[in-house]
Amino acid sequence: MSQAIPAQKSPYRYAADGDREYWWCACGRSKSQPFCDGSHRGTGLTPVPFTVAAATEVWLCGCKATRTKPFCDGSHNRL
Repeated sequence: MSQAIPAQKSPYRYAADGDREYWWCACGRSKSQPFCDGSHRGTGLTPVPFTVAAATEVWLCGCKATRTKPFCDGSHNRL
């Protein structure tokens, strides 16, 4: 099993569409941050699926240390 790599030490601001499924990168290896591009294969880590009910702005974790995956909880402030 591999550890997640922080993609950046701040969250990603994203304008999400409602009623659409997204896949948040949990490993930190994706070139399409903060979304999965399949780079987790072989790491033992898996992307986190999420949806939002209506179009809204979300803050997605960039440090990969959040306890509220995929959303930022401020964990980057403790790194």
